Amino acid sequence: MKNFALKGDIIYTPEPGKFRCHEDSYLVCGDGKVKGIWRELPERFSGIRVEDYSEKLIFPGLCDLHIHAPQYSFRGIGMDMELLPWLETYTFPEESKYGDLEYAKKAYEIFTEDLRRSATSRVNVFATIHREAAVLLMDLLEKAGICGFAGKVCMDRNCPDDYREEDARTSAEETRKWYETVKDRTMMRPILTPRFLPSCSDELMEQLGEFQRETGLYVQSHLSENPEEVEWVKELAPWSENYGDAYDRFGLFGGTGKTVMAHCVYSGKKERALMKVRGVYAAHCPQSNLNLSSGIAPVRTMMEEGLHVGLGTDMAGGASLSMLRVMTDAVQVSKMYWRYLDKEKKPLSAPEAFYLGTKGGGSFFGQVGSFEEGYEFDAVVLNDASLGTALNLQMDQRMERAMYLSGTEEITAKYVGGRKIFERL
Repeated sequence: MKNFALKGDIIYTPEPGKFRCHEDSYLVCGDGKVKGIWRELPERFSGIRVEDYSEKLIFPGLCDLHIHAPQYSFRGIGMDMELLPWLETYTFPEESKYGDLEYAKKAYEIFTEDLRRSATSRVNVFATIHREAAVLLMDLLEKAGICGFAGKVCMDRNCPDDYREEDARTSAEETRKWYETVKDRTMMRPILTPRFLPSCSDELMEQLGEFQRETGLYVQSHLSENPEEVEWVKELAPWSENYGDAYDRFGLFGGTGKTVMAHCVYSGKKERALMKVRGVYAAHCPQSNLNLSSGIAPVRTMMEEGLHVGLGTDMAGGASLSMLRVMTDAVQVSKMYWRYLDKEKKPLSAPEAFYLGTKGGGSFFGQVGSFEEGYEFDAVVLNDASLGTALNLQMDQRMERAMYLSGTEEITAKYVGGRKIFERL
């Protein structure tokens, strides 16, 4: 892959507290990695191809740590419900349709194309229990140039008869077959995906834990999202100290492979301490937590305690595919947390939320989410002219305004691993 450069107004957050801005500068890519940022191109890069995006914002590709691809078809529906009734009424019936590969193909093609046109470059995706449809989803995402992890969902209890794997052995066997099909992928890689503890029997969790130790697979699931869910886990796993401990007893809570847990709204001090010890990532999904009345996650506390924290859309609990919107939501709910729950926990700033959606969550995927030298070259070009650049805003103000106001129509181009995967013509 040859060297090339993007010219424009470059902005990123190598640390949480402040935007780093390079106006009218060159961002150089070499072999899919960031080589550096310069106001004038060094002599050694003279003659390389330059994509001129002058006066446009250039920022790292955004990282969605938690999204359900099969739920994209009913986003924005049932937002008057809480989690468990919403799953029974909308989610399980819709996901059961993905055993039909023709239906899955139509739905996943729409999801993939919209994701390609968004500012998101890296994702952790839930599919369904259907092995062939999960492979299809990974095929489509790879073809679109998206990188990350996708998983065939595992569940054998507490779900409808037409959307339940026969038993633990069947679920584990289907997961192994799926893994053998996709294990050598380098763009969309496999991730072990027990839906959540209430839908997975102890026997299934034991088998998945054994499989994780064999393969070193990363794990994604849900944790402490909803009060009724947390109480349910206490009934199902009375031997555990907390929800996270229940995963940990089966070896599915970090340690031997990265793990990301969505929500963590009701993760108490002991659970958070275990997350830190095991290196578990928290995927903060503020819009979903609002829509399903789950609550407000203690993000400031998790950051202060040194946990890995990133952001997720949690489609379709969240109704928007935009990670810029998720950043805005994260700032807004943190204000409500400060106002009504804990006055000592100051709200998130715009650069802190941006950091969570780039480098903070990006570290789950490797050196991702920043323009520091050696990082994967994931970049988004955004035309913010319609959002008010004529007002002579500073670059950090332009980025904050873009977080609050922009949609997919402002995205000019997107690069993932040095490859241009989208350009608005």
